[in-house]
Amino acid sequence: MTAAETAAAATAGPVRAALVILLTVVGSFFLVVGTIGLLRFPNVYNRMHATSKATTLGAASIALAATVYYLPHGDGLMALVTVLFLFLTAPTGAHMISQAAQRMGVPFLDGVTWPKQVASGDADTADGTDADAANGDD
Repeated sequence: MTAAETAAAATAGPVRAALVILLTVVGSFFLVVGTIGLLRFPNVYNRMHATSKATTLGAASIALAATVYYLPHGDGLMALVTVLFLFLTAPTGAHMISQAAQRMGVPFLDGVTWPKQVASGDADTADGTDADAANGDD
């Protein structure tokens, strides 16, 4: 970081400082909510949902606060790349964890089932009804 970048970051205006504080508080809130969800939810599916959604928003908000503080070059650009990385990897990881748990036979909560797979070319819908009959086509 050059001396000019350091001086610009150190002399943030009141609006920029308020935005950094707001993004940091919002990010911290989502991280705490995600952590509470991880500790309180009953099974892997609910825990995965809490951690993938809330903590992604929390970490992204804090990284955006760093972008606002350092401006979008140097360290600020690295924070933007972090946000992009989070938004690409967190949903993919959550999906893979969910599929692995389902394949291992981890049970859902009572009354919840995995969506039925529809074979390609099959006229039946996922709930077992005939798709043509449901649309009024005979």
